[in-house]
Amino acid sequence: MGVKDSIRNVWKRFGAEEIAAKAEPQRKTVALPSILAPYQAQRALPKPTPANLRKFAETPLVRRAINLIKDRVASMDWQIRLKRDYTPDKVGYAARKAAILRRALEEPNDSDSFRTLIEQVIEDALVGGFGAMEMDLTGAPEKPFELWPVDGATIQINPKWDGSPNSPRYAQATGLAGSAGLVQLNDDELMYVRMNPRSYTPFGLGPLEVAFETVNTFLSAHRFAGKLASNSVVQYALWLNDTTPAQQERLIRWWQDEIEGTGRVPLLSTEQKPEVLRFAQGTDADLRLAWQEFLIRMVANAFGLPPLLLGLEGDVNRSTAAELADEAFRGAILPLAQLIAGHITRDLFAKCIGWRGFEFVFNDLSARDENTELAVQVQLLQAGVLTVNEVRAMRGLGALGTVNSEQ
Repeated sequence: MGVKDSIRNVWKRFGAEEIAAKAEPQRKTVALPSILAPYQAQRALPKPTPANLRKFAETPLVRRAINLIKDRVASMDWQIRLKRDYTPDKVGYAARKAAILRRALEEPNDSDSFRTLIEQVIEDALVGGFGAMEMDLTGAPEKPFELWPVDGATIQINPKWDGSPNSPRYAQATGLAGSAGLVQLNDDELMYVRMNPRSYTPFGLGPLEVAFETVNTFLSAHRFAGKLASNSVVQYALWLNDTTPAQQERLIRWWQDEIEGTGRVPLLSTEQKPEVLRFAQGTDADLRLAWQEFLIRMVANAFGLPPLLLGLEGDVNRSTAAELADEAFRGAILPLAQLIAGHITRDLFAKCIGWRGFEFVFNDLSARDENTELAVQVQLLQAGVLTVNEVRAMRGLGALGTVNSEQ
């Protein structure tokens, strides 16, 4: 008897549902035909991610964009609740199970909290489109599972997966020699978060992958501007008319030995005044600041953020700032938070544990700020659309006037 079966048998005495076995549908179409054709002999496909994506994620511009999304999602309040089609009468000991799920998520393993765990998953999802988390059943009723973050770049996907949760779908390349170099993982043992999923590839597409060329170009322009501003690149020359090569060589040695780097005032005595030839205008236009600003806008577009949040405030006023901030929440933070919540509900609660009546919900998704959320809930209460207990459930609080008979 497996660990999952033992957990289900433990909860049978608490009134858990028995799910009848159904005939599995047979798929007629072929998944990922463009990949299966040239790789028929290959069992698992690695994601062809450039190695310097991780390095790009450590630059100030990209780090700012990642932290804006990651910190906002990781700091949200969340709750475990029953799905709409489930009631406490249908799910035995629902309150106790919800408390167990919350306690297990708050302490997913011996070293991580929920925030430190989810931050690592979101980081990999934004960088390479792969956020991976290993799920393992413990066999203990009070803590049925443990979670560990996994480097998504080491995960390979089996394109011939048969669709069963108990069959190998993923594999981790550990880099070790022999049989330990590839760790097989079933579908119900790994949570794999894909951003921008597509039909022709099993891998996702992260925002940093979209902005890869833009970030590379921005770093090149930034380095050039830094050298130019620090006077590492000379933008002018001295023209001395009617001088012999020996005189030029003597002047160069004198300038390097006596003038360069000393701060002294150079004194020249020649028949004709030397002329300064400038190769550029000698203004901020030489730094290509407008080009760098355009590249920052392109990086912001790749992450779904307004340029305002990446430091470009020149075209922002009081009437547009609030709209841009709301656009960032609706376009970048909300979709990722819902994606994470859906994976926890489907992969962890349903596939790994088998408790399909529960769902993971972020409480801060219905409104961008607390004042708007509060005003909407007050209006719904006054209109009789919601009850006090329903509003408390939306905010992650327990119901009033009820006695928990499950303790």
